[in-house]
Amino acid sequence: MNLENTNKYKILAASILFDAIGLASFIIPGIGEITDVIWAPASAYLMTKLYKGTAGKLGAAVSFIEEVMPGLDVIPTFTLMWLYTYVFKTKTIIDIS
Repeated sequence: MNLENTNKYKILAASILFDAIGLASFIIPGIGEITDVIWAPASAYLMTKLYKGTAGKLGAAVSFIEEVMPGLDVIPTFTLMWLYTYVFKTKTIIDIS
């Protein structure tokens, strides 16, 4: 396994951890909304650090909104961003025109 793949899987592990932190607010009903106020800007910041460029900024905005809106914490934003970055975005489409 090369260094690029190792880094890719470390980012996946961090993404899963951050999604779990966001989901943890469901453990204590009523208190979770208070923790979301703190976690929403933190998750947006972490998203920009894990995923660079325009995609990271867009992901940060989506992550912030997802954490602020009640009931949307179940969406694994960080993991979906990892899939977009390392699975879907890296596929090359061949243009035959």
